[in-house]
Amino acid sequence: MNRRKFIQIALMVAAALGLSGCRLTNENPPSYLDEKQSQKTPVQETKKPEKEEGLIPRRKLGRTEFNISVLGLGGAFTVAHADQKDKASAIINRALDLGVNYIDTAPTYGNSEDNIGEVMQFRRKEAYLASKTLDRSRDGTMKLFEQSLKRLKTDYLDIYQLHGVHSHEDLNKIFKPRGAIKALEELKAGGAVKSIGITSHKNSSVIKKALEEYDFDCILVALNAGDVHDDSFQDVLNVALKKDIGVIAMKVAAYGRIFRKEGISTMEQALGYVLSCPVDTAIVGISSIKELEENVRIAHGFKPFSKTQMDKLETLAGEYYKDINFFKHQW
Repeated sequence: MNRRKFIQIALMVAAALGLSGCRLTNENPPSYLDEKQSQKTPVQETKKPEKEEGLIPRRKLGRTEFNISVLGLGGAFTVAHADQKDKASAIINRALDLGVNYIDTAPTYGNSEDNIGEVMQFRRKEAYLASKTLDRSRDGTMKLFEQSLKRLKTDYLDIYQLHGVHSHEDLNKIFKPRGAIKALEELKAGGAVKSIGITSHKNSSVIKKALEEYDFDCILVALNAGDVHDDSFQDVLNVALKKDIGVIAMKVAAYGRIFRKEGISTMEQALGYVLSCPVDTAIVGISSIKELEENVRIAHGFKPFSKTQMDKLETLAGEYYKDINFFKHQW
């Protein structure tokens, strides 16, 4: 299935089924990035969602039991800063209050797990919580997992993911007899993890092979309007749809690089594009309550984009896609 046909079918399904429960549709930026680099959305008066007491629309995460909000909270930026614990807690609590029920983090995101844990010790049942392992061995992953539980102040994770799998060498290590996949399988069998996944920022052929050869519950991949011009994950999404694997999108705003006066200029465009693709949620790193509330407003009012709208955004992004997806060529 080529990309155009793929998008066209996705949009037809969106129109037929509406948002609720529809499989249409940012691991997050490194914590060391200045928070001012996050979205850089053009100045716009932020309004609270019109139906703040209601829920953000939800989609079922693949074949899992999770009904997750179409907007997820990324664990980087302010949430990851050790010197902004109070602000991080305020963002996390406000996200939960507004119906954001998916939170993504990793041990490599600065103080993210600790800050999230300060809220999870009181509100664990309100969130689907995901973290990751960069270790490729069974024993190393087990150690990282125990550390993550301690920092997050929980005794289980809803999703545990293989972090940043970018090469076939990574895959070979992971699937060795004492590789990281063994740890994930043991944790899931024991109930400490409900679902297992894999994440990637680049080298889509590696993740495509992983999905074809192993039944992961979900994937986390970079996706934005510049994706189709670069190392595209469209073929990966096709496999995920065929196998009913949950799809989580990251790098929606590409650390703010997607926004240009002559290009994609609003978060409505950036987030709307991704939510109009075959994904279940899009996670976004947040710098402030204002940013969070603006994103929630957009998620509340989202309607799938038409093919014409999608094509226009892709054309705009095509003028500077290498800058948008710089991480695909550096990491």
